[in-house]
Amino acid sequence: AGAMSEGRPLRLLALHGYRQSERRFRQRTGALRKALRGCAELVALSAPHPVPGGEDDDGDDPPRGWWFSGPGTFEAGEAAAAPLGLEESLTAVAAALAERGPFDGLLGFSQGAALAAMVCALRARGDPRFPVAFAVLVAGFASRAPAHGHFYREPIALPTLHVVGDADAVIAAPLSRELARCFVEPVVLSHPGGHFVPAAAPQKKVYLEFLGRFRPAQGQ
Repeated sequence: AGAMSEGRPLRLLALHGYRQSERRFRQRTGALRKALRGCAELVALSAPHPVPGGEDDDGDDPPRGWWFSGPGTFEAGEAAAAPLGLEESLTAVAAALAERGPFDGLLGFSQGAALAAMVCALRARGDPRFPVAFAVLVAGFASRAPAHGHFYREPIALPTLHVVGDADAVIAAPLSRELARCFVEPVVLSHPGGHFVPAAAPQKKVYLEFLGRFRPAQGQ
């Protein structure tokens, strides 16, 4: 009862990176979940598309992706002429928000952060399928595919926290900063590490400050 009077924790729909899955992402965000305990809970969603082949494929839990830049492949820097699979992923996110909600916001990592940014753009335009108030985008990027260009044409008016790894060798820091510039008043958090979701004390402080703006009632 005491916890309820302090306002419930926020609920974030968590979108994993390319070649991950709901289970893999849960395993890799343990430190973050611990850092956010009492403030926010993460509910992970698996992408609808299995990624073909690969040494990390175990039959029960294949690596997954939100869209492909070519048949069964994905490169963040590629200006894909015919990207595949995005609509199914937007539908999957909308279904999760409806069926597993209510959710307050999104947390996305890598390709999942790129997808979350697209959802933010649709939400800012009034798309009723995506009732979220904010997003935390870790190692995000803007899709280079011309077919996706419409997501970034106007500044996206939804509160966002952009987490940028200065040593990220998968999604280079400038790509994440470029995505942040697509938003109105983004909060940008840099950390010295690479391609992961950081949760050390300096990052925890910024997460809690940002999420605190959206808590239903003041916590302790």
